[in-house]
Amino acid sequence: MPIAIDSVGQRKNQPAAAQQTETFQFHREIIVCGDDALANTIIDELRGAGARIIRITSAADLLGAGVHRARAVVCAGPNDAVNLEIALLARRFSPNVRVVARLADSVLRDAVAAVSGPGAILNVADLAAPSVIEAVLSRNTHQFATAGIEFVVWGSAAPKDGTLRELYKDLAPVAVVHGKNSPTPGEVVPCPGRDLQVYAGDWTSMIGVKDEMEARGITVQPSTATRSSQSRVRRVIDALRAMREDANPLLFPSVIFTLVLMFGSTAVMRSTFVNPRMSWLDSLYFTSEVITSVGFGDYSFAQQSTFLRYFAIGLMFAGVTVTAILVALVADLLLSRRFVHTAGIRRARRMRDHIVVVGLGSTGIRVVSDLAAHGYDVVVIEHDENNRFLPTVAKLDVPVIFGDSTMRQTLESARVDRARGIAVMTQDDMENIRTGIVLLEMLGSDTKAPIVLRVQGRALSAAVNQQFGFENVRSVVDLAAPWFIGAAMGLQVLATFWVGQRSFMVGAMLVAEGSELDGMRMVELSTQTRVIAIIRPEGPVRLRPRRDAVLQAGDTVYLIGPYRELIATLRKGQPPPLTAINGERALTLAAARSARPDVRPPRWAPDPGN
Repeated sequence: MPIAIDSVGQRKNQPAAAQQTETFQFHREIIVCGDDALANTIIDELRGAGARIIRITSAADLLGAGVHRARAVVCAGPNDAVNLEIALLARRFSPNVRVVARLADSVLRDAVAAVSGPGAILNVADLAAPSVIEAVLSRNTHQFATAGIEFVVWGSAAPKDGTLRELYKDLAPVAVVHGKNSPTPGEVVPCPGRDLQVYAGDWTSMIGVKDEMEARGITVQPSTATRSSQSRVRRVIDALRAMREDANPLLFPSVIFTLVLMFGSTAVMRSTFVNPRMSWLDSLYFTSEVITSVGFGDYSFAQQSTFLRYFAIGLMFAGVTVTAILVALVADLLLSRRFVHTAGIRRARRMRDHIVVVGLGSTGIRVVSDLAAHGYDVVVIEHDENNRFLPTVAKLDVPVIFGDSTMRQTLESARVDRARGIAVMTQDDMENIRTGIVLLEMLGSDTKAPIVLRVQGRALSAAVNQQFGFENVRSVVDLAAPWFIGAAMGLQVLATFWVGQRSFMVGAMLVAEGSELDGMRMVELSTQTRVIAIIRPEGPVRLRPRRDAVLQAGDTVYLIGPYRELIATLRKGQPPPLTAINGERALTLAAARSARPDVRPPRWAPDPGN
């Protein structure tokens, strides 16, 4: 299959004289493999950031795509086998190329990460799950650590009208979501100035150091809880009740018939068997031998009366029949999945303040595992009885209800009316939306329990939020794409989180020598990004640098804002493209480099020679 190459940066046919005086930029290509929503978003965003994209479909295309001169190789498709093959061969062909691979299998991911060079090995579920958990638990804080400092992004509704400076003093604002009292309700203002006017009820998101937040009385919500315990006696009782409810209707009549047959035959043996005479115990013992066709040879009907021998014939046939029926019915009960289904429903009936997770996909199982590990009660709704994650859920002791999540009966079985939150995480966007609509019909649009819907793309996420009024719609692409883009371009992504319906990112970048940021004042940066810290080679960490601070080559800058804005800022911090105007530009750069001290870049920073 042909390789798709962008036309950006291609050299046109021009006279030789013109070529000698023109400045040419040589873009290092980024090779991308994948054809799903995530891969397409990565490609679009990288192109928007000025990168030249070469798209491939298999590892066989790597050499033809020029992997030796590429800046990065991004394997973002949904197939782990293809991604693994491309990542390993790309590293073999070019040891210094940045390899960013998407791998869902934890064993493969750890193995590749242990031997991989520059780049990152990422799992979409790991990247998306934390944001879903924050939403379903209604957390208004997001923690992350960077530069050895713990930061907290804290959100709350504005208590009254006023400016951000008046309400929150010197806390740095991350975003404001205007409420119904604002002239522009629903508008998201990223990284506003402290003098922005807000109105009572506006959602405000601020960032600060954890110690500073605690000194102001802002407490970080604990990440752990205590799961409700269930005694062994209760589990045995529930199991017996489940067996009774799930048993075949013929089981109990068969048991009664078997008992009548055994004790009736015992009485006949006791009264008619002679030579020797039998006790009641001997009669019961011999009757059990006949019914089960064991026949140890210690008793025989050979010397008994004609009546007793005819009776023995009938007893043997009746015993074979009733034994076969009992074995079949008991096996049906013990091996049937209905027993497992009912056990999950019975446990869910007694739960309160639990979390319902719909769908056991790769993201769903990560959400379930994290919630259970932190002590939260979880109930799972899954339609596939052969789901590969069911053993993991069983090991976590999480009840599973099998059924269609778009049916009210299934949702009622999970007691969504008493849940503290519902996360709808199936792989089908339409099923998630239908389930969300049914939940709103059941719980009401004013429900306090957050309903978190997982969708793939950004456009669908915004449409669902606007048309149906869901407050917590999480786009997997929006949560995962920044990590792939940042890793490909040399931006260290530290965290992604949501404010309102907009995705934000925290990242670190190295200011390259001769870049646009080298010598730029803070006030000249994008108004939609905020610098929260700067580390300089010769000095300590500078928190909340002033607007008149000047960035220098070698600075490690920590920023927060919408990821598109951070990527644009990253581009300004990259080394200038190789140029030549009669050699003057090269001499100037060489002189500048010789005048500056050597700076050791962070491990994640891109190699200037690439």
